[in-house]
Amino acid sequence: MALVDHLGMSVVDFPVALKQFGAVFTALGYEFGGADDHSAAWHKGDETELIIFQARETNDRHRHGESGWQHLAFAMDSRDEVDRLHRVALDAGWSEVRAPKLYPRFNERYYASFVEDPSGIRLEFMHNPGS
Repeated sequence: MALVDHLGMSVVDFPVALKQFGAVFTALGYEFGGADDHSAAWHKGDETELIIFQARETNDRHRHGESGWQHLAFAMDSRDEVDRLHRVALDAGWSEVRAPKLYPRFNERYYASFVEDPSGIRLEFMHNPGS
């Protein structure tokens, strides 16, 4: 059983988010659990269920570095998987924040990339062997 049962994210444009999150979550091995006109969910065995919701108020998008959402990091098995997921995200319409590269400020093995959706939700794909 996952320590975190589910993670819900509010988005400014649900139809766009359904396409963008769906592409990434499917590439990560999650199965689509269904949708209605304001929410959709993905699941993967005992992992945390991931859910997107149409935001009730869409006056502004989240800004990275402000209080609230920081980012969600997905651990990949290899640098090639980081590169692959980064390409999947860009092809689905996510914006590139940082291209895949080493992050020696974390450690000499930490390889990651960052993408962001129109709501300001940021995902990281990372590989940190030996961590």
